[in-house]
Amino acid sequence: MPYFSDDIIEEVRSRNDIVDVIGQYVHLTKKGSTYFGLCPFHNEKTGSFSVSPNKQMYYCFGCGAGGNVFTFMMQYENFTFGEAMEALADRAGVALPKQEYSAAQKREADKKQRLLEINKEAARYFYTLLRNDRGKHALAYFQKRELSEETMKKFGLGYSDQYSDDLYRYLRSKGYEDEILKESGLVTIDERRGGYDKFWNRAMFPIMDVHNKVIGFGGRVMGDGEPKYLNSPETPIFDKSRNLYGLNFARTTKKPQFLLCEGYMDVIALHQAGFDNAVASLGTALTAGHANLLKRYTKEVYLTYDSDGAGVKAALRAIPILKEVGITTKVINMRPHKDPDEFIKALGAEAYQDRIDHAENSFMFEIRILEQQYDMKDPESKSAFYHEVAKKLCSFTEKIERDIYIQAVAEKYMLPTQDLQRLVGKYGMQMEGIRKQPTQLKTGINEKNASARGIKKEDGMKQSQKLLLTWLIENTGLYHKIKKYIAPKDFTEEIYHKVAEVLFQQFEESGEANPAKIVSMFPDEEAQKEIAALFNARIHEIESKEDREKALKETIIRIKQNSIKYRSGHLAPTDMAGLMQLVTDKRDLEELEKLHISID
Repeated sequence: MPYFSDDIIEEVRSRNDIVDVIGQYVHLTKKGSTYFGLCPFHNEKTGSFSVSPNKQMYYCFGCGAGGNVFTFMMQYENFTFGEAMEALADRAGVALPKQEYSAAQKREADKKQRLLEINKEAARYFYTLLRNDRGKHALAYFQKRELSEETMKKFGLGYSDQYSDDLYRYLRSKGYEDEILKESGLVTIDERRGGYDKFWNRAMFPIMDVHNKVIGFGGRVMGDGEPKYLNSPETPIFDKSRNLYGLNFARTTKKPQFLLCEGYMDVIALHQAGFDNAVASLGTALTAGHANLLKRYTKEVYLTYDSDGAGVKAALRAIPILKEVGITTKVINMRPHKDPDEFIKALGAEAYQDRIDHAENSFMFEIRILEQQYDMKDPESKSAFYHEVAKKLCSFTEKIERDIYIQAVAEKYMLPTQDLQRLVGKYGMQMEGIRKQPTQLKTGINEKNASARGIKKEDGMKQSQKLLLTWLIENTGLYHKIKKYIAPKDFTEEIYHKVAEVLFQQFEESGEANPAKIVSMFPDEEAQKEIAALFNARIHEIESKEDREKALKETIIRIKQNSIKYRSGHLAPTDMAGLMQLVTDKRDLEELEKLHISID
């Protein structure tokens, strides 16, 4: 990662108002001093995604995503910090200084650049081999699949030679050493065999990122070898869960949805037929990373998986993953044909478009597949099916949406709508009872939906430390009232201790807090997320000024008591200075317990 000074980072951050930047991606509505919208990182019906112009931070009270303007660009656009810096600097018209690298950063950047060069060189070599005598049987394979020369060129299709060290010798002749070739995933090095290729005697499919850089390969064996399809292993430049085959082309489509396929040939056949919105996961099941990547480019995904049992199972796995990030999903029926490639060859693009136009709602697809597990001629089995359907209908949290689906299911299975509604209501009440978790008024932290959203429940002391830092950000005047009693050393959570050090220094130097700048000091994405949560802890059910002042005082006393206990347990017997500090702190605690702290 390139090195940027704190000053230039802060200049770029401060010149990019977070409301303006995020407003380009998320529809925001102002409520008081804060803006709210639907979170782009998880599925929700009610906007819990907040953007604070005062803090220059965003935070989702539903899923916990949060940070500053750099964090948002890194999460939403899948940027590195350096790429986010460049994009935001360009947006604000800030000229970045010539990038400086530490020795380790320079080595890492150089390695990634060399790996991209190696992949590009390999892609060229495979492309050339396809078009000479050595690749004629692979070319015949592509031609038999009815791919045009234009399509083969567009996707950079190629051939890896039948000799198992052919690419290795070629890349060595270009000056690449064994060590970097091994990291590329294209070559294996061992003492007995020396260097040999991962791909040989295969039709080759270069895998490109959204910037059209070759980051890996897929290869289909020519003949009866195993495995039939082979993919590059993960490398420093290739992460299967964060890339999709064909996305470099599909990202510019004008069509309203993406078509999600199973394999390379399906994507290529669809693009050749005019469906430039087709993509596929890279030899792995769909992941949350893929879903979030898709969401950046589309709101609708149509699954066009194989129509066999494995394809149905893959669709059933993919639907909830896509739903979780807020993508509307439908399923394309390709029967009697197996996959999009076979369908288009048999019936043509127009017929496939008709299947798109009549794609099945994903929930109704799930219900139809569920029905196949029951004997609908047997009353007991049929009843069990309806009960399972009722449970699934409870997954719709919005009443109007749930009622629409209840009506649709009732009509399809000729059920009285009111009977199905009662059954859904029964299971809904049971599930609601399971979901309800008591909130902790004493700490003032709103934990509503924490377990449902996968947010780890925190212990009381961590909550107290988080809450006090939030109070200091919200009411900067508190700092001078409590600084005699609370210091950064009293925050025993490591990350909160670091934040407190910077925050207290900001108060001393300027009298103001700059939480967005603090976030920039932590390169780790998880740390940034936690700091964003720290600056957005909610105080609830404490309405009166007296109660808030009481809660604040109790929070400070708890933190101080914990700090004294913690340091007492870690104090060396010979540390006289530490012992004297503990005596002073205990005296301050006694004074604090008698003190009235005003929040005005």
